[in-house]
Amino acid sequence: MPKRILQGTVVSDKNPKTVVVDVMRVFTHPVLKKTVRRSKKYHAHVEEGAYKVGEVVQIRECAPKSKLKRWEVIGVGAKG
Repeated sequence: MPKRILQGTVVSDKNPKTVVVDVMRVFTHPVLKKTVRRSKKYHAHVEEGAYKVGEVVQIRECAPKSKLKRWEVIGVGAKG
C-alpha cells in the first residue's frame, strides 16, 4: 500500500528529532457547496534539526516511532 505524502508548514521545532507540521486541506462542503479550510497538526520525525519554524516541508507516513510520531519529514516542499 502506498504511503501518504502531505505538505505543510513547520509550526514547532523545539523537541529534539521532532517537528510539528500544520497541514491545511481545502474542500467543498457537500451540502452547503461552500469552500471549507481545515487544518491538522502532525508530529513528524527528523534526524537532524535542519527545519525551522515557517518552512514548508513534505511528510510521509511511516511505522510508529513514538506515541505521537507516525510521520517522517522527507524534504522541503514547494511554496504555493
